[in-house]
Amino acid sequence: MAAGADLSPTFTMLDGAYRSKENVSSIESEDPGTLEGLKEMKVGKPPRLLPVIRHCEFGIRNPSGLTSPSDDQTKFLPVFRSGSYSEIGPKQCMEDEHIRIDNLIDHVGAAVNFPSPGAFYGVFDGHGGIDAASFVRKNILKFIIEDTHFPASVEKAIRSAFVKIDHAFADDCHLDRSSGTTALTALIFGRTMLIANAGDCRAVLGKRGRAVELSRDHKPNCYTERLRIEKLGGTIFDGYLNGQLSVARAIGDWHMKGSKGSNCPLSAEPELQDLTLTEEDEFLIMGCDGLWDVMSSQCAVTLVRKELMLHNDPERCSKELVQEALNRNSCDNLTVVVICFSTDPPPRIDIPKTRVRKSISLEGLHLLKGALDSDI
Repeated sequence: MAAGADLSPTFTMLDGAYRSKENVSSIESEDPGTLEGLKEMKVGKPPRLLPVIRHCEFGIRNPSGLTSPSDDQTKFLPVFRSGSYSEIGPKQCMEDEHIRIDNLIDHVGAAVNFPSPGAFYGVFDGHGGIDAASFVRKNILKFIIEDTHFPASVEKAIRSAFVKIDHAFADDCHLDRSSGTTALTALIFGRTMLIANAGDCRAVLGKRGRAVELSRDHKPNCYTERLRIEKLGGTIFDGYLNGQLSVARAIGDWHMKGSKGSNCPLSAEPELQDLTLTEEDEFLIMGCDGLWDVMSSQCAVTLVRKELMLHNDPERCSKELVQEALNRNSCDNLTVVVICFSTDPPPRIDIPKTRVRKSISLEGLHLLKGALDSDI
Protein backbone atom coordinates (compact mmCIF):
# COMPACT_ATOMS: atom_id res chain seq x y z
CA MET A 1 0.00 0.00 0.00
CA ALA A 2 1.62 3.22 -1.09
CA ALA A 3 1.66 6.29 1.12
CA GLY A 4 1.21 9.88 0.07
CA ALA A 5 4.46 11.45 -1.05
CA ASP A 6 3.57 14.92 0.22
CA LEU A 7 3.31 13.99 3.88
CA SER A 8 5.30 15.87 6.49
CA PRO A 9 8.47 14.05 7.56
CA THR A 10 7.87 14.85 11.21
CA PHE A 11 5.51 13.07 13.55
CA THR A 12 3.91 14.89 16.46
CA MET A 13 2.57 12.72 19.25
CA LEU A 14 -0.96 13.30 20.52
CA ASP A 15 -1.43 16.38 22.66
CA GLY A 16 -2.96 14.83 25.73
CA ALA A 17 -5.42 11.97 25.78
CA TYR A 18 -8.80 11.91 24.14
CA ARG A 19 -11.45 11.59 26.74
CA SER A 20 -15.07 11.72 25.61
CA LYS A 21 -17.94 11.93 28.05
CA GLU A 22 -19.23 8.84 26.30
CA ASN A 23 -16.14 6.88 27.33
CA VAL A 24 -17.70 5.70 30.54
CA SER A 25 -17.38 2.33 32.22
CA SER A 26 -18.82 -0.76 30.66
CA ILE A 27 -21.08 -1.05 33.67
CA GLU A 28 -22.78 2.20 32.67
CA SER A 29 -22.93 1.40 28.97
CA GLU A 30 -23.98 -2.22 28.88
CA ASP A 31 -24.73 -3.21 32.46
CA PRO A 32 -26.61 -0.13 33.75
CA GLY A 33 -27.88 -0.17 37.28
CA THR A 34 -31.33 1.18 36.50
CA LEU A 35 -34.34 -1.04 35.93
CA GLU A 36 -34.75 0.45 32.45
CA GLY A 37 -31.19 -0.39 31.55
CA LEU A 38 -31.65 -3.93 32.86
CA LYS A 39 -34.65 -4.40 30.61
CA GLU A 40 -32.65 -3.20 27.61
CA MET A 41 -30.11 -5.95 28.14
CA LYS A 42 -32.83 -8.56 27.68
CA VAL A 43 -34.06 -7.22 24.36
CA GLY A 44 -32.60 -8.93 21.35
CA LYS A 45 -33.86 -10.24 18.04
CA PRO A 46 -31.21 -12.75 16.96
CA PRO A 47 -31.33 -16.30 18.45
CA ARG A 48 -28.23 -15.72 20.52
CA LEU A 49 -27.28 -16.35 24.11
CA LEU A 50 -27.80 -13.48 26.52
CA PRO A 51 -24.69 -11.28 26.85
CA VAL A 52 -22.37 -12.35 29.60
CA ILE A 53 -21.93 -10.06 32.58
CA ARG A 54 -18.76 -8.02 32.12
CA HIS A 55 -16.67 -7.22 35.17
CA CYS A 56 -13.62 -5.33 34.00
CA GLU A 57 -12.13 -1.90 33.65
CA PHE A 58 -12.99 0.38 30.76
CA GLY A 59 -10.27 2.68 29.49
CA ILE A 60 -7.25 4.04 31.25
CA ARG A 61 -8.03 5.92 34.44
CA ASN A 62 -5.81 8.93 33.70
CA PRO A 63 -8.09 11.87 32.76
CA SER A 64 -5.28 14.34 32.21
CA GLY A 65 -3.52 12.07 29.75
CA LEU A 66 -0.19 12.89 31.40
CA THR A 67 2.39 10.18 31.99
CA SER A 68 3.63 9.51 35.49
CA PRO A 69 7.30 9.95 36.47
CA SER A 70 7.69 6.17 36.45
CA ASP A 71 6.40 6.08 32.86
CA ASP A 72 8.92 8.71 31.82
CA GLN A 73 11.81 6.84 33.40
CA THR A 74 11.00 3.41 32.02
CA LYS A 75 12.95 2.11 29.05
CA PHE A 76 10.16 -0.21 27.94
CA LEU A 77 9.69 -0.34 24.19
CA PRO A 78 7.09 -2.75 22.78
CA VAL A 79 7.96 -5.47 20.31
CA PHE A 80 4.93 -6.37 18.21
CA ARG A 81 3.99 -9.99 17.50
CA SER A 82 0.51 -10.92 16.35
CA GLY A 83 -1.64 -13.83 15.29
CA SER A 84 -5.18 -14.15 13.97
CA TYR A 85 -7.82 -16.74 13.26
CA SER A 86 -11.21 -16.65 11.53
CA GLU A 87 -14.04 -19.14 11.29
CA ILE A 88 -17.32 -18.98 9.40
CA GLY A 89 -19.22 -20.50 12.31
CA PRO A 90 -22.82 -21.65 11.74
CA LYS A 91 -23.51 -18.93 9.13
CA GLN A 92 -23.75 -19.66 5.41
CA CYS A 93 -21.12 -17.10 4.33
CA MET A 94 -18.06 -15.40 5.81
CA GLU A 95 -18.35 -11.61 6.01
CA ASP A 96 -15.49 -10.79 8.43
CA GLU A 97 -12.21 -9.19 7.37
CA HIS A 98 -9.10 -8.27 9.34
CA ILE A 99 -5.63 -6.79 8.89
CA ARG A 100 -2.32 -7.32 10.72
CA ILE A 101 0.77 -5.17 10.19
CA ASP A 102 3.49 -5.78 12.80
CA ASN A 103 6.01 -3.49 11.06
CA LEU A 104 4.31 -0.38 9.73
CA ILE A 105 7.51 1.18 8.41
CA ASP A 106 8.27 -1.78 6.16
CA HIS A 107 4.64 -1.87 4.99
CA VAL A 108 4.25 1.76 3.88
CA GLY A 109 7.83 2.27 2.72
CA ALA A 110 10.22 5.16 3.30
CA ALA A 111 7.87 7.87 2.05
CA VAL A 112 6.52 8.48 5.55
CA ASN A 113 8.84 8.95 8.51
CA PHE A 114 7.08 7.14 11.36
CA PRO A 115 8.45 6.75 14.87
CA SER A 116 9.71 3.23 15.38
CA PRO A 117 8.32 0.75 16.16
CA GLY A 118 4.93 1.14 14.50
CA ALA A 119 2.07 -1.27 13.88
CA PHE A 120 -1.52 -1.33 12.63
CA TYR A 121 -4.35 -3.81 13.20
CA GLY A 122 -8.03 -3.96 12.34
CA VAL A 123 -11.14 -6.16 12.58
CA PHE A 124 -14.12 -5.51 10.29
CA ASP A 125 -17.40 -7.36 10.85
CA GLY A 126 -19.43 -7.16 7.65
CA HIS A 127 -23.16 -7.60 7.17
CA GLY A 128 -25.40 -7.63 4.12
CA GLY A 129 -22.50 -8.89 2.02
CA ILE A 130 -18.70 -8.75 2.05
CA ASP A 131 -18.21 -5.60 -0.08
CA ALA A 132 -18.05 -3.02 2.72
CA ALA A 133 -15.74 -5.03 5.00
CA SER A 134 -13.39 -5.86 2.12
CA PHE A 135 -13.28 -2.23 0.92
CA VAL A 136 -12.48 -0.90 4.39
CA ARG A 137 -9.77 -3.50 5.01
CA LYS A 138 -8.01 -2.61 1.76
CA ASN A 139 -8.20 1.17 2.14
CA ILE A 140 -8.54 2.33 5.74
CA LEU A 141 -4.79 2.70 6.44
CA LYS A 142 -4.31 4.64 3.21
CA PHE A 143 -7.13 7.02 4.14
CA ILE A 144 -5.52 7.63 7.55
CA ILE A 145 -1.95 8.38 6.43
CA GLU A 146 -3.07 10.43 3.42
CA ASP A 147 -5.45 12.59 5.45
CA THR A 148 -4.52 16.28 5.67
CA HIS A 149 -4.44 16.10 9.48
CA PHE A 150 -1.80 13.37 9.48
CA PRO A 151 0.70 13.27 11.08
CA ALA A 152 0.18 16.51 13.04
CA SER A 153 -3.04 15.21 14.62
CA VAL A 154 -3.44 11.46 14.37
CA GLU A 155 -6.75 11.55 16.21
CA LYS A 156 -8.30 13.97 13.71
CA ALA A 157 -6.84 11.98 10.82
CA ILE A 158 -8.50 8.78 12.01
CA ARG A 159 -11.87 10.44 12.57
CA SER A 160 -11.70 12.01 9.14
CA ALA A 161 -10.58 8.74 7.51
CA PHE A 162 -13.57 6.79 8.86
CA VAL A 163 -16.02 9.34 7.43
CA LYS A 164 -14.17 9.70 4.11
CA ILE A 165 -13.95 5.96 3.53
CA ASP A 166 -17.68 5.73 4.21
CA HIS A 167 -18.32 8.30 1.46
CA ALA A 168 -15.81 6.66 -0.89
CA PHE A 169 -17.56 3.33 -0.50
CA ALA A 170 -20.89 4.95 -1.44
CA ASP A 171 -19.29 6.43 -4.58
CA ASP A 172 -17.92 3.11 -5.86
CA CYS A 173 -20.49 1.98 -8.41
CA HIS A 174 -18.97 -1.51 -8.61
CA LEU A 175 -19.81 -2.32 -4.98
CA ASP A 176 -23.05 -3.03 -3.16
CA ARG A 177 -23.50 0.21 -1.21
CA SER A 178 -26.25 -1.39 0.90
CA SER A 179 -23.73 -3.73 2.55
CA GLY A 180 -22.09 -2.50 5.74
CA THR A 181 -19.36 -3.21 8.25
CA THR A 182 -18.23 -2.33 11.73
CA ALA A 183 -14.63 -1.13 12.06
CA LEU A 184 -12.16 -1.50 14.92
CA THR A 185 -8.55 -0.38 14.43
CA ALA A 186 -5.41 -0.08 16.55
CA LEU A 187 -2.64 2.28 15.42
CA ILE A 188 0.60 2.14 17.44
CA PHE A 189 3.65 4.40 17.30
CA GLY A 190 6.36 3.61 19.83
CA ARG A 191 4.53 3.29 23.14
CA THR A 192 1.44 5.26 22.06
CA MET A 193 -1.58 3.18 21.03
CA LEU A 194 -4.79 4.66 19.64
CA ILE A 195 -7.93 2.53 19.37
CA ALA A 196 -10.76 3.63 17.04
CA ASN A 197 -14.11 1.85 17.02
CA ALA A 198 -17.37 2.17 15.11
CA GLY A 199 -19.66 -0.76 15.85
CA ASP A 200 -19.69 -3.73 18.21
CA CYS A 201 -16.24 -5.26 17.73
CA ARG A 202 -14.19 -4.92 20.91
CA ALA A 203 -10.57 -4.27 21.90
CA VAL A 204 -9.45 -5.60 25.29
CA LEU A 205 -6.03 -5.02 26.85
CA GLY A 206 -4.42 -7.71 28.98
CA LYS A 207 -2.73 -5.83 31.83
CA ARG A 208 -0.91 -8.32 34.06
CA GLY A 209 -3.91 -10.60 33.85
CA ARG A 210 -6.60 -7.92 34.19
CA ALA A 211 -8.98 -7.07 31.36
CA VAL A 212 -9.14 -3.39 30.36
CA GLU A 213 -11.73 -2.61 27.68
CA LEU A 214 -10.46 -0.02 25.21
CA SER A 215 -13.63 0.22 23.14
CA ARG A 216 -17.35 0.43 23.79
CA ASP A 217 -19.90 -1.75 22.00
CA HIS A 218 -22.15 0.47 19.88
CA LYS A 219 -25.45 -1.33 20.29
CA PRO A 220 -28.72 0.57 19.64
CA ASN A 221 -29.88 -0.18 23.20
CA CYS A 222 -26.73 1.30 24.72
CA TYR A 223 -27.92 4.32 26.72
CA THR A 224 -25.72 6.96 25.09
CA GLU A 225 -26.27 5.54 21.61
CA ARG A 226 -30.02 5.45 22.14
CA LEU A 227 -30.04 9.11 23.16
CA ARG A 228 -28.02 10.03 20.06
CA ILE A 229 -30.24 7.97 17.77
CA GLU A 230 -33.50 9.39 19.10
CA LYS A 231 -32.15 12.94 19.00
CA LEU A 232 -31.49 12.48 15.27
CA GLY A 233 -34.96 11.12 14.60
CA GLY A 234 -34.16 7.42 14.61
CA THR A 235 -36.06 4.68 16.40
CA ILE A 236 -35.15 1.43 18.11
CA PHE A 237 -37.41 -1.56 17.63
CA ASP A 238 -36.70 -4.88 19.32
CA GLY A 239 -33.06 -3.84 19.79
CA TYR A 240 -32.58 -2.87 16.13
CA LEU A 241 -31.85 0.59 14.75
CA ASN A 242 -34.92 1.58 12.73
CA GLY A 243 -35.94 -2.05 13.05
CA GLN A 244 -33.17 -3.10 10.62
CA LEU A 245 -29.65 -3.04 12.07
CA SER A 246 -28.24 -4.46 15.31
CA VAL A 247 -25.44 -1.86 15.56
CA ALA A 248 -25.62 1.91 16.07
CA ARG A 249 -22.46 2.79 14.13
CA ALA A 250 -21.17 1.31 10.88
CA ILE A 251 -19.51 2.10 7.57
CA GLY A 252 -21.73 1.53 4.54
CA ASP A 253 -25.45 0.65 4.85
CA TRP A 254 -26.28 3.58 2.59
CA HIS A 255 -29.86 2.37 2.17
CA MET A 256 -30.32 3.60 5.76
CA LYS A 257 -28.43 6.89 5.42
CA GLY A 258 -29.44 10.18 3.90
CA SER A 259 -27.30 12.43 1.77
CA LYS A 260 -23.59 12.76 2.53
CA GLY A 261 -22.86 15.09 5.40
CA SER A 262 -26.35 14.85 6.89
CA ASN A 263 -26.84 13.90 10.52
CA CYS A 264 -27.92 10.28 10.36
CA PRO A 265 -28.79 8.01 13.30
CA LEU A 266 -26.43 5.41 11.80
CA SER A 267 -23.01 7.01 12.22
CA ALA A 268 -19.64 6.08 10.73
CA GLU A 269 -17.74 8.31 13.16
CA PRO A 270 -15.57 6.30 15.57
CA GLU A 271 -14.96 6.66 19.28
CA LEU A 272 -11.28 6.84 20.19
CA GLN A 273 -9.22 5.80 23.18
CA ASP A 274 -5.48 6.30 23.54
CA LEU A 275 -2.93 5.14 26.08
CA THR A 276 0.79 4.81 26.68
CA LEU A 277 1.94 1.20 26.82
CA THR A 278 3.94 0.09 29.85
CA GLU A 279 5.61 -3.14 30.94
CA GLU A 280 2.34 -4.23 32.57
CA ASP A 281 0.54 -4.19 29.21
CA GLU A 282 1.11 -7.71 27.89
CA PHE A 283 -1.23 -8.13 24.91
CA LEU A 284 -4.29 -6.80 23.09
CA ILE A 285 -7.28 -8.86 21.95
CA MET A 286 -9.39 -7.56 19.05
CA GLY A 287 -12.48 -9.56 18.19
CA CYS A 288 -15.84 -9.34 16.46
CA ASP A 289 -19.09 -9.61 18.40
CA GLY A 290 -19.32 -13.34 17.67
CA LEU A 291 -16.66 -13.77 20.37
CA TRP A 292 -18.03 -11.30 22.92
CA ASP A 293 -21.60 -12.59 22.61
CA VAL A 294 -20.53 -15.72 24.48
CA MET A 295 -17.41 -14.70 26.41
CA SER A 296 -16.56 -11.94 28.88
CA SER A 297 -13.53 -9.72 28.37
CA GLN A 298 -11.91 -11.07 31.53
CA CYS A 299 -12.46 -14.67 30.47
CA ALA A 300 -10.75 -13.98 27.12
CA VAL A 301 -7.76 -12.30 28.79
CA THR A 302 -7.39 -15.15 31.29
CA LEU A 303 -7.47 -17.75 28.50
CA VAL A 304 -4.95 -15.92 26.30
CA ARG A 305 -2.55 -15.30 29.17
CA LYS A 306 -2.67 -18.96 30.18
CA GLU A 307 -1.98 -20.08 26.61
CA LEU A 308 0.85 -17.58 26.13
CA MET A 309 2.53 -18.90 29.26
CA LEU A 310 2.36 -22.39 27.76
CA HIS A 311 3.50 -21.82 24.17
CA ASN A 312 3.94 -18.01 23.69
CA ASP A 313 2.21 -18.15 20.28
CA PRO A 314 -0.43 -15.43 19.57
CA GLU A 315 -1.63 -17.36 16.49
CA ARG A 316 -2.55 -20.37 18.59
CA CYS A 317 -4.16 -18.10 21.18
CA SER A 318 -6.42 -16.63 18.50
CA LYS A 319 -7.46 -20.09 17.40
CA GLU A 320 -8.11 -21.16 21.00
CA LEU A 321 -10.42 -18.16 21.54
CA VAL A 322 -12.37 -18.91 18.37
CA GLN A 323 -12.67 -22.59 19.24
CA GLU A 324 -13.86 -21.76 22.76
CA ALA A 325 -16.50 -19.41 21.34
CA LEU A 326 -17.72 -22.18 19.01
CA ASN A 327 -17.86 -24.56 21.96
CA ARG A 328 -20.10 -22.01 23.68
CA ASN A 329 -22.45 -22.03 20.66
CA SER A 330 -21.61 -18.68 19.11
CA CYS A 331 -23.95 -18.21 16.16
CA ASP A 332 -21.93 -15.67 14.16
CA ASN A 333 -18.77 -15.42 12.10
CA LEU A 334 -15.72 -15.35 14.36
CA THR A 335 -12.52 -13.32 13.91
CA VAL A 336 -9.88 -12.74 16.58
CA VAL A 337 -6.53 -10.92 16.48
CA VAL A 338 -4.07 -11.20 19.39
CA ILE A 339 -1.17 -8.72 19.57
CA CYS A 340 1.71 -9.25 22.01
CA PHE A 341 3.94 -6.39 23.15
CA SER A 342 6.96 -8.46 24.16
CA THR A 343 8.96 -11.42 22.86
CA ASP A 344 8.72 -13.08 26.28
CA PRO A 345 5.68 -14.93 27.64
CA PRO A 346 3.73 -13.28 30.50
CA PRO A 347 5.36 -13.83 33.89
CA ARG A 348 3.77 -15.97 36.56
CA ILE A 349 1.55 -14.09 39.01
CA ASP A 350 1.86 -15.19 42.63
CA ILE A 351 -1.20 -14.61 44.80
CA PRO A 352 -0.09 -13.59 48.31
CA LYS A 353 -1.19 -15.94 51.07
CA THR A 354 -3.60 -14.62 53.67
CA ARG A 355 -4.72 -15.81 57.09
CA VAL A 356 -8.27 -16.24 55.88
CA ARG A 357 -8.68 -19.88 54.93
CA LYS A 358 -10.64 -19.32 51.74
CA SER A 359 -9.48 -19.69 48.17
CA ILE A 360 -10.13 -17.60 45.07
CA SER A 361 -9.11 -18.32 41.50
CA LEU A 362 -6.76 -16.01 39.62
CA GLU A 363 -9.61 -15.02 37.26
CA GLY A 364 -11.87 -14.30 40.24
CA LEU A 365 -9.16 -12.12 41.78
CA HIS A 366 -8.91 -10.05 38.58
CA LEU A 367 -12.70 -9.74 38.36
CA LEU A 368 -12.82 -8.42 41.91
CA LYS A 369 -9.91 -6.02 41.35
CA GLY A 370 -11.46 -4.76 38.12
CA ALA A 371 -14.76 -4.11 39.91
CA LEU A 372 -13.03 -2.20 42.72
CA ASP A 373 -10.92 -0.16 40.30
CA SER A 374 -14.05 0.77 38.36
CA ASP A 375 -15.64 2.23 41.53
CA ILE A 376 -18.67 -0.04 41.24
